[in-house]
Amino acid sequence: MSAEATNPDACPEQRPAPTPGRRRGRTRLDLRRLGRAALLGPASRDRLPDAIGHVVDAHRAHHPEADPGVLHRAYVLAESSHRGQMRKSGEPYITHPLAVTLILAQLGAETTTLTASLLHDTVEDTEVTLDQVRTEFGEEVCFLVDGVTKLEKVDYGAAAEPETFRKMLVATGNDVRVMSIKLADRLHNMRTLGVMRPEKQARIARVTRDVLIPLAERLGVQALKTELEDLVFQILHPEECARIRSLIATHTADGADPLPTIAEAFRAALKEAGIPADVQVRPRHTVSVHRISHKRGTLRGPDFGRLLVLVGEDADCYGALGELHTCFTPVISEFKDFIAVPKFNLYQSLHTAVATPAGEVAEVLIRTRQMHRVAEAGVIALGNPYPAVPEPAEPSGAAEERADPTRPGWLSRLLDWQQSAPDPDTFWSSLREELAQDREITVFCSDGGAPRAVSLPAGASCVDAVYAQYGEAAHACIGARINGRLAALGTLLVDGDTVHPLLAQDASAGPSPEWLDHARTPAARIAISGWLRAHPGGSQVQPVAPRAPLAVTSARGTGVNAVAELPDATVRLAGCCTPVPPDRVTGFVVRGGVVTVHRVQCAAVEQMSSVGRTPVTVHWRATADCRVTLVAESFGRPHLLADLTEAISRQGADIVAATVDPPTAQRVRHTYTLQLPDATGLPALMRAMREVAGVYDVSRAQQPATA
Repeated sequence: MSAEATNPDACPEQRPAPTPGRRRGRTRLDLRRLGRAALLGPASRDRLPDAIGHVVDAHRAHHPEADPGVLHRAYVLAESSHRGQMRKSGEPYITHPLAVTLILAQLGAETTTLTASLLHDTVEDTEVTLDQVRTEFGEEVCFLVDGVTKLEKVDYGAAAEPETFRKMLVATGNDVRVMSIKLADRLHNMRTLGVMRPEKQARIARVTRDVLIPLAERLGVQALKTELEDLVFQILHPEECARIRSLIATHTADGADPLPTIAEAFRAALKEAGIPADVQVRPRHTVSVHRISHKRGTLRGPDFGRLLVLVGEDADCYGALGELHTCFTPVISEFKDFIAVPKFNLYQSLHTAVATPAGEVAEVLIRTRQMHRVAEAGVIALGNPYPAVPEPAEPSGAAEERADPTRPGWLSRLLDWQQSAPDPDTFWSSLREELAQDREITVFCSDGGAPRAVSLPAGASCVDAVYAQYGEAAHACIGARINGRLAALGTLLVDGDTVHPLLAQDASAGPSPEWLDHARTPAARIAISGWLRAHPGGSQVQPVAPRAPLAVTSARGTGVNAVAELPDATVRLAGCCTPVPPDRVTGFVVRGGVVTVHRVQCAAVEQMSSVGRTPVTVHWRATADCRVTLVAESFGRPHLLADLTEAISRQGADIVAATVDPPTAQRVRHTYTLQLPDATGLPALMRAMREVAGVYDVSRAQQPATA
């Protein structure tokens, strides 16, 4: 893309000397070393006759049957189109697309991706058109090239960068290979950033840190992510970077690394157990050592690397784990199983740590070779995730989005909310916030039907879940049930929660500004902010006025139909739990010799027993009538009290007393004391009350009890 380059020899501190004792065990792709050495070789700077040969060799190492013909044709077009263009370092511009393509080839990208990477700057910087690319190389290559082509500053001004990323992410939603090319492109530009002004280096490094590195992490491309992290670290924190590299150099020079010795012990233990395995020392990169130093303070010998155990099959991973935990002392708190529960970026591995008899603690990664390839290259290792499908017999009227088996939840969320971002600045800031959240949870949203799995960032609340499920219809939400229990909208969710949103019936209902304090996802924040801007006066829901308690004398008898096995005792039903037949009940004598009857599971029973009150045996009379107190939770709306009263009357119950609490957060609480002609009709009565529009819960009264 941009022609930012420099002589790599100008920054020798970026290339620490290799460690002889570790070269054999190193499995991380050394893309920096391969880039220019393989690219230029012994040829002169203005002539690169063998450059494409290096790409083809790297490509065939992963895809032996690949046809190099299309790569040769793409190279000829790219070289002729860029001929005469120079990078700011003075190198021919063709070195840039070649280096980007070599990076992807080393990671195992398939032919279509490599073809597009060779051509990725032709439409942007030369006279080549998308139609020409489409004609010569097909629709897929054309789509990839278009996806990574920048928008012109002449047309978009300051919005060019955020709008370019928006365009690129939308294209990535249809084909993740677009972002693979962009990441490799940024890596090569970051390697050659030294000729730029310091302020421009810092600006590009910050965008790389805030956007590209999180995207590389989410797509699982660790080989690119780790090198990008080190390059950004060097630009933005040069002093700390120099300190960490000095620590690494000192550790290497001391030659006292215990990891090679521990690796030999691992090999012997696994060989004796009959588990074929390759045990390697995996040195940490600069930023990884920096994080460990902040976490642990003083660094020990094993902190500069980890041990990687590669096996053939999934079952061997657990076999190797068991053997190592048997032969060495495991650190249980360090164990994580990312094979049974992979990370959202496709990563799979077993993580553990063991202590040797000498007291050295080594971190261990155990995975299959295929898992290792995916861990390094992420989506690039998957090849083409879009298999060819037969043409439909009859063309459909609307273009359908191509199904993407690799699209993760975070990308789907991003593609949804970016459409609602009102301006480039909102999109840019929201994108950075979204990518700063590095963990995901899965919750299940239900509106009465089958629950739907929804991916959310860790720390998301009910607000985020409701907007993820309903979009702008979530403006009318006033609460939710989490795992069957009523909860406030600000309640934080955890992995596996089931969320049942509760929506108001009033179309004018809307969110309050406080919702922004609970919203973590850009989708929720953009929707809430948009509604608040459009409704500066807030929600127009008419509050239900508080009503004073209404006492009504029942036409039926109000005698208690419970009998205490205590001579001449007066019996009273407890208001805290309102027992009715056929509840299991017990009684306690209170002031005046009155026996108060409670349900046996009432909290008051435990309280009275704890202070030495003696329970009294109570049973129900043969009569079927009873008195009960019910609490109805509802949304505030006109005529609700009348509708509830009518529902109660239809069930043949008499209202002894009714209380309506003042509304809070658009919710109203009704308390009814009712006389039922038959206790068996209580479930039907509660169902009838729940069916009243706006009522979302009806329950037996549970008032605080005192001993």
